[in-house]
Amino acid sequence: MDWRTKLLDPTPQARRDYSSLVTPVYRGSTVVFDDQASVTDDWRQDDHGYSYGLYGTPTALELAARIAGIEDAYKSLIVPGGQAAIALIYLAYCPAGSHALVPYSAYGPNKAMAEGLMRGLNVEVEPYDPLIGAGIADLIRDTTTLIWCESPGSVTMEIQDVPAIVTAAHARGVSVALDNTYAAGVMFDAFAHGVDVSMQALTKYVGGHSDLLLGSVSARDSAAFERLGPIYQQLGLAVSPDDCSLALRGLQTLAVRLDTLEKATLEIANWLASQATVETVYHPALPTCPGHENWKRDFKGSTSVFSFVFKDTVSPEQVEAFLNTLEWFKIGLSWGGVNSLAVMYPDLDRPHQDFGGRIVRLNIGLETPQDLIADLARAMRPL
Repeated sequence: MDWRTKLLDPTPQARRDYSSLVTPVYRGSTVVFDDQASVTDDWRQDDHGYSYGLYGTPTALELAARIAGIEDAYKSLIVPGGQAAIALIYLAYCPAGSHALVPYSAYGPNKAMAEGLMRGLNVEVEPYDPLIGAGIADLIRDTTTLIWCESPGSVTMEIQDVPAIVTAAHARGVSVALDNTYAAGVMFDAFAHGVDVSMQALTKYVGGHSDLLLGSVSARDSAAFERLGPIYQQLGLAVSPDDCSLALRGLQTLAVRLDTLEKATLEIANWLASQATVETVYHPALPTCPGHENWKRDFKGSTSVFSFVFKDTVSPEQVEAFLNTLEWFKIGLSWGGVNSLAVMYPDLDRPHQDFGGRIVRLNIGLETPQDLIADLARAMRPL
C-alpha cells in the first residue's frame, strides 16, 4: 500500500477500550456503513442507528438523552440555539392558515418571528395577556393549533397558570409549547403540568459560562416527537459536537450553580426591594411579582434573572447613568452565566403599562453577593 493511501485509512490503529468519565467529542459528517443494505438517511438515529452527522454525532445524542432525562421527556432534539428551537416548534405545529397564541411577555425574538416569518407563511400569531389563565379558552379558534407559554415572562417576569392554559387548550385539541429556559428544565416540570413540547436555550443555564449557543426541544410523547422530527431534518439544524461537549460539562455543575444563584439572587432582590429609589421588584419568589401565587404552587425554586423598576422620580437618563456606573455588573443581553449582567429596556412594550425607561433586568452571577450589592449601592447614590 502506498504511503499516501495509508494516510487516508480510517481504520482505528490504537486500542478502543479507553474508559473515561467524559463523553468523547465525536466530529464528523459522513457515517460509514457495513454494507450497502445498511445505508439509511433517517433522523431517528436513537432507534435506527447513525446515518449522517447532520442529525447529530454521539456527542449530540448523549446531550439530547440527558436533557430528556432531567426533563422527564419522551425524547429531546438539540438545535443551534433558542431561536432555532422556537422556529422548529412554530414550523412543526403551525401550517399555513392556522392560528397561534403567544403571551405578550414572551422573548422578543419569538414575537418578532410571529410578526415576520410566520405572518409571511400565512400564520396568524395573536398576543395574549400572560396572566389570563383559564380565560384563554375564549381566544381559541377552530384554526388554533398552538399556544405558547413562557413562565416567567421575559423582563416583566409574569408567572403563568400553565395548568389552566393546558386544560383549556387540550379541551379543544390544541398543543401547548413552553419556553422553559428560566427554570433550566428542572425548576418547573413542564410535562407533569401537561405541556406538549418544552424548549430551552441551553446557551443559558446548561451551558452556564457564556461560551456556547445551543437549544433543546423536548417532546412529551412519541406523537409530539414524530411531529417535530421531520421538520428538524428538513431544516438541517446541525449542532457542533464541541458545543455539545461544553453543554455536557455544564450539566455536571448545574445543580451546584443553581443552588448558589438562587440564594444570591434572592438576597440581592430583597435588598433592592428595600431601597428608597426602587418602586417594585419583579422576582418570582417575591409577592410583588405578577403571578407569584402560581410560582409558589408550581415551581421548585427560582434562578438568577429578575427585574426592578425605579420610581418615577428617576429619569431614563439617570437609569442609563446608573448602568454605566456599575463595575461588577456588565451590560449585556444574555443571562445564566457566571458573570452578573444588567440592562435597561427604554422602549419596553407592554399593554396598559408604561415603565418610562425605568425598568432594569439583572442576571446574578457567581460573584459574592455583598460585592454586587455594594456595586448597586454605589451606582444608586446619585439618584
